[in-house]
This record gives sequence, C-alpha cells and structure tokens, in this order.
Amino acid sequence: MQDLNILALQADLFWENPEKNRAAFEKRIEREFNSHHLIILPETFTTGFPVDPYRFSENIDGPTVKWMRQISAKYNSVIIGTLLINTDDKYANTLVWMYPDGSFKFYKKRHVFSMGGEHEKITAGSEKLIINYMGWKIRPMICYDLRFPVWCKNNFDLKRGFEYDMAIYVSNWPAVRSYPWKTLLLARAIENQAYVIGLNRVGTDGPGNKYSGDSMIVDAKGVVIKAGTESKEEALSIKLSYSSLIDFRNKFNVGLDWDKFTIE
Repeated sequence: MQDLNILALQADLFWENPEKNRAAFEKRIEREFNSHHLIILPETFTTGFPVDPYRFSENIDGPTVKWMRQISAKYNSVIIGTLLINTDDKYANTLVWMYPDGSFKFYKKRHVFSMGGEHEKITAGSEKLIINYMGWKIRPMICYDLRFPVWCKNNFDLKRGFEYDMAIYVSNWPAVRSYPWKTLLLARAIENQAYVIGLNRVGTDGPGNKYSGDSMIVDAKGVVIKAGTESKEEALSIKLSYSSLIDFRNKFNVGLDWDKFTIE
C-alpha cells in the first residue's frame, strides 16, 4: 500500500467568523501544501466551539462545504473538518470528508458534551464512519469521542483483518484538560494497534477558554512521531508508512485476543 502524506493544521480560530476562518485556512493551505494526500482541519474550524447552532449552522450544500469542495479540487487532496450542519431543524457537529471530485462522506459526533450543555442543542450521531482511502482504512472522530474507548475500539478477524489502520480526532480541547488529551491519544493508539492523529486548536475562544494545541501523531506502538508546539499555530506534515504498521501487527497482533462486543 502507498504511504500517506498528511497535513494537519494546528491553528487559532476567529470566534464566530466563518468567512475570516475560511480565508485564513485557505492561505495556510496554500503556504504549507506539498503534495499531501489528506488535509486535516480542527473541529468547528469556521466558528470555534461551542456556538449557537441557530445562528451558525449551515446546510450540507452551504458555503463551508462548497469551500471544502473547491479546496479539495484545487489541491487534488482530501480535506476534512467539522461544522454544525442543519438537517430538518436538527443540528449535528458533522465531520465532512471531502474528495477532490466533489463527493463527500460525513460523520456526526457520537458523544456530545453534556457537561457543557451541548446535548441541549446538538443531536448526537449513531453511526461510525470508516473510509477506505488509498488502501488505508481510516476512522475519523470528533473531540469528546476520544474519552470513550468502546466507541473508538478497533476490531479484528482473520478474514478481514483490522477494521481500521488510522484514527483521527479533530478537536477544540481546552488546555485545562491537556493531560488527558495527550494520554488518551497514546492509549487509543496502543490499544487499537493503529496510527492516531489528534489535531487540536490553539488560542482563546469567545467565552475565554484557552487551547494549547498539543496536537500529535502517534504510531501503533504508542510512540509520538510528530507533535505540535504548545500554544503555537503550526503545520504538522508527515508521511505515514503502511508497511511499518503491517510489520508491527504481524509481529505482535493483540487483535487475535480482543474481546467481541456490540454497542447499543
């Protein structure tokens, strides 16, 4: 399988300003892009989090999805990020996986943050998404999902192999909880024998929450192979080796002994 070139943009966000954020990310991509296969943007990258869905949600054919389609086509690269999508007056924190041909898939955040009141306005998703891209099986998730190991769990069987090769978490994860963010990214990589990418924002949002970034890319052994500088806007560019992942799994396949279960 082909190695995967990834560009993950650890960035500050302009509070509740979609136009300004889209313009800023367009400039960053133009500056940092170098034949990457996948461009990753933070959670709610046009507004920050949390924001009022009645004011800031868009339709699936709205300006941000159209912008993602244009960027993906221009660079011939998949681009992903989340925004609030309105479907029949139900609002979901929705990750859009945009292909260069204009087609896309989406994932609705499963775990809404009830302690922050997110559940009062945002509808939780129920379906996981696994993308087959360039021979890789990739599972994107959103922020708070990281805290739920059952939802994040990889699966293995002898016929189909591992359910996914890489998990991606895009986030607005506050600096006050940076320790669990960093620790859980390592844990998810180790327990699922997969690459893990955690992309978080930096800066301060409208309500005053601070974000330290602490973005990282972790291999299946739990080794951090790329890390963002704390509290600094930064582009994380890396080539991930598929053969290295397979070699490790062949030598030490914990999946053979994983428990089987279902999620309700």
